[in-house]
Amino acid sequence: MSLELIMPKLGMSMEEGTLVEWVKEKGAPVKKGETVAVISSDKIEKDIESPGDGYLIEMTAELNDVVPVGKPIGYIGEESEQVIQQSSESSEVREETATSVEVLDRPEPIVSKKRNKIRISPAAKKLANKVGLNVEELNGTGPNGRVTRADVEKAIQKKDPVTPKQTEDIPEEKKSRAVKVTGMRKVIADRMYDSLQNSAQLTITMKADVTNLMEIRKQAKSQLDEGHRLSVTDFIAKAAVQALCDHPQMNSCFVNDEIQLYEKIHLGVAVALKKGLMVPVIRNANTMALGELSKEIKSVGKLAKEGQLDNDQLIGSTFTITSLGNYGVEFFTPVLNPPESGILGVGKAEEVPEFEGENVVKRTKIPLSLTFDHRVIDGAPAAQFLSDVRRLLEAPFRLLI
Repeated sequence: MSLELIMPKLGMSMEEGTLVEWVKEKGAPVKKGETVAVISSDKIEKDIESPGDGYLIEMTAELNDVVPVGKPIGYIGEESEQVIQQSSESSEVREETATSVEVLDRPEPIVSKKRNKIRISPAAKKLANKVGLNVEELNGTGPNGRVTRADVEKAIQKKDPVTPKQTEDIPEEKKSRAVKVTGMRKVIADRMYDSLQNSAQLTITMKADVTNLMEIRKQAKSQLDEGHRLSVTDFIAKAAVQALCDHPQMNSCFVNDEIQLYEKIHLGVAVALKKGLMVPVIRNANTMALGELSKEIKSVGKLAKEGQLDNDQLIGSTFTITSLGNYGVEFFTPVLNPPESGILGVGKAEEVPEFEGENVVKRTKIPLSLTFDHRVIDGAPAAQFLSDVRRLLEAPFRLLI
């Protein structure tokens, strides 16, 4: 009997996922535990592994199809095995167990050759609407005649084809290779574009003198084991959280012409990965001492790099910290993580000469870049918030209390 490849539930809030890659081709042999496909939620990507040995005998979802949690995207079975569709009753039981939301039409018994309703994937429908195509005029090549994104793209090419002359006119040095934007890259692209389109973002900068902070870190490093050592990010996170307690308007969002002030501080800490950027969330950060906050930052960072975070650990942040200091960047313009009203960017710390009276001394300065939503907060209070973050970093013993 064939085995189903099910769209998994990566978190309590996940209701559907997108198929971003088929690693195996139809008919290919697979081993138990071997990656067959890759899916993504709004936040993360996940490999779908084969539940047993066999062959990929059926693909019921295509690239960019959005599939409800608990629904099959394909089947593993014997090489010559035919997939037997489950009854509608058993399908309903599986849907209820998975607590999924219906997004794609469920395959139904064929009782008539007449198609009364256009079957179309959400991704295909969105693209068709964007370019003004009538979906009723499209020919679907997907399962049960469903219109896929590929069908829409084919129709677009027919509507507005590129002539050979247009291709030939492109100079050789300007020709390029197109790379399909899918998965995590597409999620980031959509979110960042929406962020800039739907908020009034402004960035202000200043430098903090972290000479004393670096000395405290140095002393702690010699006396604490590796698992308890404090990083500069830990201190900055703690300073941001304390400043947010004094500036609640920065810990907010703008929704439906209202400013919603959050009672709790859920801190997002950006983690750079090979495929893109993740922002795991540390909940109730305002209740944590510096050591506890440091432990949580290390824990979620490790899980992110190992691909072990679930969807619920990536949603609900109220303020975010991101750093490019390891790449030698000083000041930069971080983009808001919607629907948040503030994000703090951290640059590379550097040693600089500075006058103390008539003497020149060496100090360590770190660049801070604050992007905020000007619909929520004005420049002066935003500057005061950033000044308070700097003040706390320059008097680090206050962060230890």
